Amino acid sequence: MSTYCKSALNQIEIALKTTAKIIDTLEDADLQKRPSYNKRSIGELLEHIAIICKADLLISNGATQEEMNEFYSGISYKDLKDIKDALVVNYNSLKENYMKFTETELQENITSYWGVTYTRYEWLLEILAHVYHHRGQLHTMIVHSYGKDPNILLFE
Repeated sequence: MSTYCKSALNQIEIALKTTAKIIDTLEDADLQKRPSYNKRSIGELLEHIAIICKADLLISNGATQEEMNEFYSGISYKDLKDIKDALVVNYNSLKENYMKFTETELQENITSYWGVTYTRYEWLLEILAHVYHHRGQLHTMIVHSYGKDPNILLFE
């Protein structure tokens, strides 16, 4: 596996570990909190973060819209423990798959069902950005909407 993939996967793992630390400061009742009526609740955002690695892996391998709809329809986490477990399982799936790619496969162009084309390596960078983006959203929601500062370092 390329050194670049190892580094990107390490950064994704750091983001997910700090997300898990944020989860540890929450209670299941917090999952229903919705800072803006037309936006995701804390639980919906956490569920989204928990599936990013798996969903975006499927996309990076060229999954169709129908395949993604089927994947999303099968997701339902009941509580904070389920969400934390999914963070780990889905990250491990991403890592396991990316560790198997050859340099040629990492440079292969993959087009998403909505028409965006990136190399598999670029999709990995997109996953990294996606995880950090939503972790930042979660932190902001908790701190500014609910006054619950988890007091964790978001970056090493």
